[in-house]
Amino acid sequence: MKLNFGVLAVTGLGLLAAAVPMMAHHSFAAEFDGQKRIELTGTITKVEWYNPHIWLYIDAKNDSGGIDKWQCEGGAPNGLTRNGWTKDALKKGDPISISGTLAKDGTKTCNATQVKLPDGRRVFAGSSGGDTIAPTATTTTVGKQ
Repeated sequence: MKLNFGVLAVTGLGLLAAAVPMMAHHSFAAEFDGQKRIELTGTITKVEWYNPHIWLYIDAKNDSGGIDKWQCEGGAPNGLTRNGWTKDALKKGDPISISGTLAKDGTKTCNATQVKLPDGRRVFAGSSGGDTIAPTATTTTVGKQ
C-alpha cells in the first residue's frame, strides 16, 4: 500500500509541475478585443525575441505631434522564423508598420497580426488571434511616415 501511495503522490506532483507553465500562458480573448484593430507606423525601440511570444516596442507619432510608446505581442520565435523572419530582421531605429488588435485594458498594447519589415516584406506576425479581421471591427491608425 505504501508503494502505491508513493507512486500516486509522485505522479500528482509531476502533473502539477507540468501544468504551471500552461497557467502562465494567456488567452487572446482575455487580453485583446477582436473588434478593435490598430494600424501602427513608427520606429522600433526594442525587440524581445523570447518564448512564448516576441515583443516589439515602437515609438509612434500621435495626432498631437508627440510620441506614444507602444508594445506589440507577436507569435513564438520558432513560428516566426518559419514565416520568413528572424530576430535580426528588426533592429532599434528601424521603421515599421504593424497591423494588430488592441488590448482590452486601454493601454498602448496590441497583438500583432501582420508586420511590414524594413525591406518592404509583409509577414504574418504569428498572432494568437489569427489573421482574420472581424467584419464589424473598427480600425484606428496611429503614426504616419
